[in-house]
Amino acid sequence: MSKINLDDKFSLFHEHWRPKVIAALNGQEIKLIKVEGEFPWHSHATEDEFFLVWKGRFRVEYRDRIVEMGPGECCVVPRGVEHRTAADAEAEILCFEPAGVRNTGDVEDAAFTAPQGVVL
Repeated sequence: MSKINLDDKFSLFHEHWRPKVIAALNGQEIKLIKVEGEFPWHSHATEDEFFLVWKGRFRVEYRDRIVEMGPGECCVVPRGVEHRTAADAEAEILCFEPAGVRNTGDVEDAAFTAPQGVVL
């Protein structure tokens, strides 16, 4: 029941593609992610994902289109839809999704699959 300062939270880590939980509500987790480069193609069979750009430029790539976003812009990736996320330079992203979702979905990738439940 206290405020969260996003800039302060983002300053606590530097690694890319490693989500950090900052809050949880109604079975959902709010995660901070620093991103740069391209994430592997994947999907989540039963979970939607919501991405909000805090800083930088970020894109969600689908097989048939690309959604480009800047600060204050957001999108929902529907469950079961193959996608990958990417940023040409470091960006800071908020992700809202059900607790326990593996960041690489249906793909096991040693370089990108992050530990779950890391809390800041």
